Parts: sequence; C-alpha cells; structure tokens
Amino acid sequence: MKKTAQRDTSSPPRQPEPPFPRQHQKGPGLESRLRPKPRFNADRYLPAGKLRDKVALVTGGDSGIGRAVAVMFAREGAHVAICYLPEEESDAIVTRDHIQAAGRECLLLPGNLTDAAYCDDVVDATFKRWGSLDILVSNAAHQNRKDQLEDLVDSELVETFETNVYAYVRLARAALRHMQRGAVIIATSSETGILGSRKLPDYSATKGAINAFTKSLAQDLVKKGIRVNAVAPGPVWTPLNPSDAGMTPAKVAKFGADSPMGRPAQPEELAPAYVFLASNADSSYITGTILQVMGGETSGG
Repeated sequence: MKKTAQRDTSSPPRQPEPPFPRQHQKGPGLESRLRPKPRFNADRYLPAGKLRDKVALVTGGDSGIGRAVAVMFAREGAHVAICYLPEEESDAIVTRDHIQAAGRECLLLPGNLTDAAYCDDVVDATFKRWGSLDILVSNAAHQNRKDQLEDLVDSELVETFETNVYAYVRLARAALRHMQRGAVIIATSSETGILGSRKLPDYSATKGAINAFTKSLAQDLVKKGIRVNAVAPGPVWTPLNPSDAGMTPAKVAKFGADSPMGRPAQPEELAPAYVFLASNADSSYITGTILQVMGGETSGG
C-alpha cells in the first residue's frame, strides 16, 4: 500500500527576513510587484471543513492579509466575495483563481469603500449571489506615514478614516440586514491601534477606533448570537507598506526588522487567526476580542 506523504508541521517554517530588495510602489500597490512575493498559500495548513458552505465577504481580498484569508476560507469550504480597488484587478484575479482551485466560488466586486453606496452594494451583491452572508471581514486599509502632524492634511485624514473606520461601520450595518444567528464579523486592526505609532497618527487612531467599535458592536449583538472580533497584526509583508508614500526604498528593505522576531509576518501566518474567529467550532465563546498576532510584541490592550 502506497504511503501518503505527510506535511512537516513539527517546527516553524522559515520565512523571508530583511533586508529585502529596495523597492517602492505608488499606492495602492500590487502584490505581483513585491519582492519577495508575499506568502499566502499556507502549504503546511491542514483544512478541516470548518467553514463548509459558508458565505464570506472579504474587503481588500485582492492581496496581502485579505488574499490569504479569502483563500484559506475557501480551503475551509466557504464561497468568498472580495472587494478591491479597480486598479488592483490583476491581483484580484489571482485570488479568484486560487479560490476556484480550492473548489469554491468567488465573486469579484471592484470599487472604492469610501463610497457609502458601494458598501451597501457589495453586501447586497454577495447576498444576492448566494442567498446568505455568514462572515464579514473588514480588512481593507489606507495609510501614509508622516514626519510630523503638520504634514497630515485634511483630505488624507478623511480618506484614512473613511477607508478604515467608516467602511467598517457601513459594511457591518449593511451586513446585519442579512446575517442570522451564528454569523461572524471580523475586522483587521493593528498593533498601532494598541501601541500607537509616531509617524502614523491618523492610521493608528483609526485602528483604535476599530477596536472600540468592535467591542461595542459585540456587546450589542451578543444576544443575537452574532460574534464580532478583530485581529491586530504586527508588521506584515503586504503591498500596504511598500506603497506607503512615507516609506523610502531603504526603509522598505528593513521593514519588520525591529520586531521581536526580527522580520515581518507573512500573510499566511495571519490567516489562521481569521479562520479561528470565523469558526463556530473553535471560537463560539469569543466575542469582543482584539486578537493580537504581533510577533512577540506584548500589550495588555
């Protein structure tokens, strides 16, 4: 009898470490242009059908954490709709192809989350396609570093809050028109929302707002059987930072080097946290939590 090859999951995988090639992109940035390519396949991950026949909507699902989450959700049995900017279409197609390769359906929903109507439309389109909405992942984000607060103009402040906070509130509000008991809402927070970041005052403020809104909404929905949580990553190798207007190529090359692990996370290292929070088999007693995945950075927040 032929033996089935076993995956080695006994030790941590070796992940890329800085210094990386010097590089920079104009925002919003494409994963296809990053070197090294972010890892999202999670080859060592063993799916168990935890999200079988669920329907998920993932914003920013074209690349980075969103792509890794969308693909891992599909591997766990979910159909997935992804939101992304029209400029990110090429990345979105790659995500779609991996979702379909996992045997699940994917709905592409290009647009801009700063448009309130679009937030309603993507939720309605997802529900119309599959007749349900079980998981909302509000993940898309905007950031640009500034040397000092005086450099933060109002238009940038508005865009950061509309993308990171307003969209989360609007998406959740729209999703709740369709969600039933057992549904789950997950937001992507950040270590900056807990620890702050000197050069990201507006971005950090939005992540702090996400944390507070997550806890507030969780309290509101607990009796309805709908859970609300957030994941707070440390530095992650995605297009977000190399396309940050305040990042120089030299800084991109050292991205994540000052974290306790000496490197940024790969998206595939974040995605299992979202599966955990989305799965009622794993986290049915967890709501209102900000799950820290910060590579050794510690905080009681």
